[in-house]
Amino acid sequence: MAASCVRLSSFLQCALLASLVVSQPIEPDSTDPTNPINPAACQIAWSSPHCIDYPASTGVLETALSVHEPDSRLARAVYAGSFQQMGRKAKATIVALSTLIVYVSVNSLARTLDPKSFVWYDEDKDERSWIATSRSWFDRKSCRWLGICGAAHIQTVEEHFGRRNPEKWHESNDTESEPWRSYWFSGASNQSEWDTEEWARREIPDYVFDYAPFVHLYSGEQFWPGDIAEHLYHTTPMLNYTPIQAQWDHATLQNLNELNRWERGRHVFLTSNDDVQTRPPWLEGERNIPESDEEMEESWADWDGRVDGKIPGDTEEDRAEWFDLRHPEDDDLNKESSQAHRLLRQELRKRYGGKEIQEPVGDTPTEGPGGRSDAPAILLVMDKGNGVVDAFWFFFYSFNLGNTVVNVRFGNHVGDWEHCLVRFHHGQPKALFFSAHTAGEAYHYEAVEKIGKRPVIYSAEGSHAMYATAGVHEYILPWGLLHDVTDRGPLWDPLLNSHAYTYDFDNDTLRASTYSPTSPTEWFYFRGHWGDKYYPLGDERQYRFAGQYHYVNGPLGPKFKHLNRVKVCQGPDRSTCVIKDWIGEDVRAPRWDSVGFGE
Repeated sequence: MAASCVRLSSFLQCALLASLVVSQPIEPDSTDPTNPINPAACQIAWSSPHCIDYPASTGVLETALSVHEPDSRLARAVYAGSFQQMGRKAKATIVALSTLIVYVSVNSLARTLDPKSFVWYDEDKDERSWIATSRSWFDRKSCRWLGICGAAHIQTVEEHFGRRNPEKWHESNDTESEPWRSYWFSGASNQSEWDTEEWARREIPDYVFDYAPFVHLYSGEQFWPGDIAEHLYHTTPMLNYTPIQAQWDHATLQNLNELNRWERGRHVFLTSNDDVQTRPPWLEGERNIPESDEEMEESWADWDGRVDGKIPGDTEEDRAEWFDLRHPEDDDLNKESSQAHRLLRQELRKRYGGKEIQEPVGDTPTEGPGGRSDAPAILLVMDKGNGVVDAFWFFFYSFNLGNTVVNVRFGNHVGDWEHCLVRFHHGQPKALFFSAHTAGEAYHYEAVEKIGKRPVIYSAEGSHAMYATAGVHEYILPWGLLHDVTDRGPLWDPLLNSHAYTYDFDNDTLRASTYSPTSPTEWFYFRGHWGDKYYPLGDERQYRFAGQYHYVNGPLGPKFKHLNRVKVCQGPDRSTCVIKDWIGEDVRAPRWDSVGFGE
């Protein structure tokens, strides 16, 4: 690296010397009476309409037609100004090239002495081998010295991502050619063997379903919700870009955790069998667009259920019981009390009758504005004691279309997990968290938009980040250079097709709930990535600029979304978690209790 730096510095210094030599003006022979630039000749023939001049403003010998004044002092002033201008340009050139030399030298030296200081993302850990995949010497040097990688691969944004080949991809309605549909029913229910305690562990409170969120997908979305079972059927597990099992030997929801035997699974990537830029149908997910009754879709009241500002009943005492769950001295007692309550309820039902422990919502008439998607949502419920229950709703997409900066796209990846958390305290919804990229935002339940009493989420175009409002959402970069867009596109009701589980974090045990007792659980324990490993620099689809990759690693699964969080926010437990009392930029005027809906 040091030798390369010296070679570059020498090259730039030679280029600087050459530029200075070329920039010197060519002095004409002033003693030659035939030379038109000779002052004497010009004074004699100044009345002539033409006289050849060599302007020094550009530093290059040129010809121009001008009329010379006989005053030699004016000529000297012009030449002096030209030399000053040339000097300023030479200084600017020296400063620019010197800055470049210093930047390259310091950058190279720093990378040599402390390579870890440049590891900002997981992708950066393989920096040296990743750069070496490029066949272009210029590309490799440009990437190491200037941070511009794959410049020849950079693609400007077009209306539609990639190029779909209609001759290769065609839709099929033949269920026999879709074996992944049976993956969801491969779990072992053994309901007859469940005792009262086991039933209690698997039961999900009714209020979790009563307050299930709706999701507004973006109307111009290119990559719709996906089915994780179908996703597995079209991917091959790879370790360092090398398949670890045959392409025809598909992983399923029931045996996906077996991939953890390869380096504990953390470096296993479920890699697409197809070029994602050809837009295979399973990646687009158009068949999973929710279908709803258009008349019912606009049937809710004009008022959207939001309460801005002070939340009724929100006191310091009440918040202390659910906002931060770090009460180590009470944890065991709270869990025992909650477990005893469930056992008592189950025993009373067993002795004196009553309705079934949990009636599947899909078997009961449901009416609402939202539509059903063929892509199932995942509900994961955790009883955290002290009356606190966290309901995680996970939504999967087979492809994440990255956002654009100055008409160049960054951040694409295969596989995309988004989630919404609804926190309950004694059966009442208190707060929600909407995931967005590596962060997200939290809101009081009263503050978010609702249809009836169910919260409404807005899914962003391409990235599927979750927001509380429709519109443009800026993040990270100023002036809106990087932003998400949401609108009131197709309304998705996850209740119409979902698989529900209960999760015991302390024992790391996922159980299929009484709502969907045959749902498999093994997929949850997969420790690897649900998408491709970021493409090598030698791949024509890949580039990197300012540390941002065109394609990044696929994400980890729901198990690694900080499920045991003590606060609503996904970040570290000791970090500040702000729960907003309103959505949007400004607080709206309060809605008075005496005012009816639509008034």
